[in-house]
Amino acid sequence: MFPPECAPSRRDFLKVAGFTAAASGLVLMTEAATSEESDVNIIGPKKGYSPQIGTLVSMMTWMRMVVLSSVKGMSQNDLDFLLDDKANRIGALLMHLAATDRIYQINTLEGIPLKDLPEEYKQKFGLAMELGEPARQAIKGNNLDYYLNLLSETREHTLAEFRKRDDEWLMAVDKQWGWGPTNNYCKWFHVCEHESNHNGQIKLLKSRLPGTKSVNQG
Repeated sequence: MFPPECAPSRRDFLKVAGFTAAASGLVLMTEAATSEESDVNIIGPKKGYSPQIGTLVSMMTWMRMVVLSSVKGMSQNDLDFLLDDKANRIGALLMHLAATDRIYQINTLEGIPLKDLPEEYKQKFGLAMELGEPARQAIKGNNLDYYLNLLSETREHTLAEFRKRDDEWLMAVDKQWGWGPTNNYCKWFHVCEHESNHNGQIKLLKSRLPGTKSVNQG
């Protein structure tokens, strides 16, 4: 179901949290920190959520901000750029992130095992979830708003459902999960670090866009 790079090992799972802040760039964090309307740089409980869910939401929100910054202003040609016959298009990676939100909604919010994914999901997100050659051929020709709307639509549903749940739900353990016993917190933290992983790919592809000067991507 998941592309190989999207399924972390137990050893790798917790390595990302400390890395994410450095990867985004100081300018982005400074801009957010000086905004009177934003508390995006405050990681911790958030109003409207139980304490642990709010902390998770704060991490997911911060990582989403970084991804959106990476693709800001991209043209359709940028989103459709194909580095080589093994790479993924930036647009497909964005749709893959929306597909990831949705697949974890289905599993953790609706209680449906991954082996029983509904046909609606497969039709809308199947190619984006799997990536690879079929996605390279099919996911293109869309502008940035198309992908941003998918990301917003899926994330808003996630947040709405999180507001209905408590920390007991977040800590509930799925003993049948493929990585071994895994709680909902771990599953949704993976959604967060998953975006960090693909943001790195997006930034690499961005640095290879035709006409782009070589710059430090750190």
